Amino acid sequence: MDYPTAPAVREALHRRVESDLGYPAWFDDSDGGPLGQVFAERMLRRFRTVVDGTHVRMFTDINQALLATLHVATEPGDAVLLHTPACPPFVDVITRAGRRALTVPMEPTSQGWKFDPVAMEGAARDLGSGRCRILFLVNPHNPTGRVLVREELEDLAEIVLRHDLLVISDEVHADLVFAPHQHIPFASLSNEIASRTVTLTSGSKAFNLAGLRCAVAHAGPRWIREAFDERRGLMSGQVSVLGVEALKAAWTHGDGWLDQVLTVLDRNRRLVADGLPDSIGYQIPEATFLAWLDCRRLGLGTDPMPFFRDEAKVLLFSGSAFGPAGDGFVRLNFATSRPVLDEKLARLRTALACASATTSHR
Repeated sequence: MDYPTAPAVREALHRRVESDLGYPAWFDDSDGGPLGQVFAERMLRRFRTVVDGTHVRMFTDINQALLATLHVATEPGDAVLLHTPACPPFVDVITRAGRRALTVPMEPTSQGWKFDPVAMEGAARDLGSGRCRILFLVNPHNPTGRVLVREELEDLAEIVLRHDLLVISDEVHADLVFAPHQHIPFASLSNEIASRTVTLTSGSKAFNLAGLRCAVAHAGPRWIREAFDERRGLMSGQVSVLGVEALKAAWTHGDGWLDQVLTVLDRNRRLVADGLPDSIGYQIPEATFLAWLDCRRLGLGTDPMPFFRDEAKVLLFSGSAFGPAGDGFVRLNFATSRPVLDEKLARLRTALACASATTSHR
């Protein structure tokens, strides 16, 4: 996001820099480490969910936590069930780990982006000689901005139980949900679901802390925690003291700053709707600071990004990088100031108008 760092985070980092940049005070995180209780208190305060802070393990980022979980919970060739369009690093981690990404597309409807639970069930069941071991859930969803409701989560939970799946739930955008939508942690659905869910999150999205390399995995299954502990440091990376201090400060004292940011993002997601030409499809996201733009009617091919980069001088993210379900789409980051956002939208409109005029004169 194009915003200054939260004051609480800056102050915590300054204190640490002025006092001690030596080895961390914790030897390991087998009891939850310095972020376990902080995470538990935040889950109760923000999402009314009770979790055990001693089940937290620290990682350098979400991708590292995903890789570690796949390593201890699956075998090469196992399939990982997930929705598409899917964030490129996740699919990259799955495939480079020697596992198979078993994708089921979400579809745009008049009520927002939806997935078909029957298709999800079929994908998990009809795998031939392979084995589907994991449901990888991204909720809130990147890039569509959907926030799954309880009924949808319960449909997934039934699939998980019927097929004896482990759930890896990426909830890193949970702090960026717009009212009246509400984030429901997947592990909160039942004790049985909690016992087979690994929840991944960090402050990288909501608090702009990606560069400090600190994330957490709340591992419900005891055997997953024990496997992490046996391999401590080998798969988790070494979380920095500055990353821990920043995330602790954000989760403890950053809510006021975050609420102000959400007010701006709420305005901006609506400005995108008002400022886009009618030829671009856009469903206002229920969460995140990302707009998933449907450009398939523009005749710009599977990847419209080069057109907007070259003709509008606006750098968007290629939808095709999210897999075939993203062909014809681009992703726009609207977490910026109003003048910058207005300029982005104006350039998009101008470029499309010029292209249309050129075509009509041929």
